[in-house]
Amino acid sequence: MPIQSTRSKAKSTQRLTGPSARGDGGEAGGDKAQVQVIRRAAAVLNTLVDEADGLSLGVIAKQLDLPRSTVQRIVAALEEENFVMAASPAGRVRLGPGLRRLASSVEATPAAIIKPVVMELWRDLSETVELSVLKRDYAIFLDQFVGLQRLRTVSEISEHVPLHCTAAGKSLLARLDDADIEGRIGRSYPAYTDSTLTSYAALIKSINEARRTGLAYDLEEHDVGVCGIAIAVQDMVGNDLAISVSIPSARFERTKALVAESLLKAKIRLDAAFDHR
Repeated sequence: MPIQSTRSKAKSTQRLTGPSARGDGGEAGGDKAQVQVIRRAAAVLNTLVDEADGLSLGVIAKQLDLPRSTVQRIVAALEEENFVMAASPAGRVRLGPGLRRLASSVEATPAAIIKPVVMELWRDLSETVELSVLKRDYAIFLDQFVGLQRLRTVSEISEHVPLHCTAAGKSLLARLDDADIEGRIGRSYPAYTDSTLTSYAALIKSINEARRTGLAYDLEEHDVGVCGIAIAVQDMVGNDLAISVSIPSARFERTKALVAESLLKAKIRLDAAFDHR
C-alpha cells in the first residue's frame, strides 16, 4: 500500500398529550411508563421469534415474568396492528403479517449496515479506511475511503491482501482457531519488510493479542512507512469482514490511541447491528 502525498484534499459526499407533554410533575413518570410499555411489547414479539406454532399467553407471561393480564393487554394491542395473530383455537399467538410490511422498508444488507460506520470513521479520523473480506488464504479489499490528509495511504480495490502481515489480515485470522490458521497459511511466511512476522510462533503471539483486545496491528510489516489498525466482524450471512485504518508511520504514534478507540466503538455498533448475541 503506497503512501500518496498531495496538496489537494479528497472530497466525497406521536406527539404527547396530557401532563407529560406540558412539562409538569407528570412528565418523568409518564415518559417512563410509556417506555416500559414499548419495551414489554418488544419483549413479547422477541419471545415469539422462531415459534412457528405460537405460544400461549401463560407461557409468554412466564418467560417474561409478567402478569398474564399485562401480557393479554399487550397482545391485544399488537393484534390490532397485525403484529401478532392467532396460531390456534386454544389461544396461542404467533408473529403476524404486519411485521413483514415493516421489515420490507428496512434495507438490512451487510453493505447497508457497514458502510455508514466506515464513512463515519473516515470523516472523524481523516485517514484511509478500508473494508476487506476473508477469502481462503488472503483478504480482498472491497471498498476504500482515501484519507483527507496531504500525506495519505492508497491501495487498490480488489487487491489481494496477505493475512500474516496486514492489520486487516491479522484481525480476520484472530476470528479463526489456531488449527484453521495453520491450515490456511502454514507455519512460515514471506517477508515484505524487515518487520514482517515470518514464523508461526510470532504470528500466533500477535493474533492472541488481537483476540484479547479486539484490535490487530500492522507495524510497517507489509509496507515500509505504513502502519495500520483493524477490527473484524461477522455479518448476518457469515462473512468475516475487516475494517482497517491505514496511517503513515510518521503520525502513527500520535494518532493510534484515537484510531483504536474509534474502531472498538465501531465494532460494538456493528456486532449489535449484525445481532451477535
